[in-house]
Amino acid sequence: MYLIAGLGNPEKRYNGTRHNVGFGVIDYLSKKYDIDLTEMKLKGMYGKGRIGDEKVILLKPLTYMNLSGESIKAVADYFKIDTKTELIVLSDDIELDPGRIRVRPSGSAGGHNGLKNIIAQLGHSEFARVRVGVGKKPPRIDLADWVLGHFDEEDTVYIKEAIEHAADAVCVIMEEDVKTAMNKWNGVKPERDEDK
Repeated sequence: MYLIAGLGNPEKRYNGTRHNVGFGVIDYLSKKYDIDLTEMKLKGMYGKGRIGDEKVILLKPLTYMNLSGESIKAVADYFKIDTKTELIVLSDDIELDPGRIRVRPSGSAGGHNGLKNIIAQLGHSEFARVRVGVGKKPPRIDLADWVLGHFDEEDTVYIKEAIEHAADAVCVIMEEDVKTAMNKWNGVKPERDEDK
């Protein structure tokens, strides 16, 4: 059974912000595979179902971003998930252009407080992650204001596409492996109007 956890902040005012793209991917998977997120315990909101041949739990931690690991660890412990082989984490990435995604089998937190807390809670960093680009912070804008801000109209289109690609990457990780998902999606640019 796979645990697929999307990172974000739980209040309505954070819907659609850069920091909440992980929640966006979970919402997309929930709708596409008809997995209702109806369970509210273990510091999260989650639902159980199937994606292809795999049993999955889709999870949105409700701890706020910086404590995401508390819910992920609680759910993993409760359902006996092997966090080195059966956990996939979805998060935002300010180092990637809007619309790009990056798949990794493991690695550091890269300055992301949600990932940092997951690594601290689990005691390792050997879990697959799919990071969705939200764009670099412009100069003279506070980082918190940037990640908690909303996308402009153009970037919203790229993010919608990236969410679909990230969901596909999750499926490829489960059906094949992380390396195949990396080969398919790492480096793929979103189609911009000027490219057409």
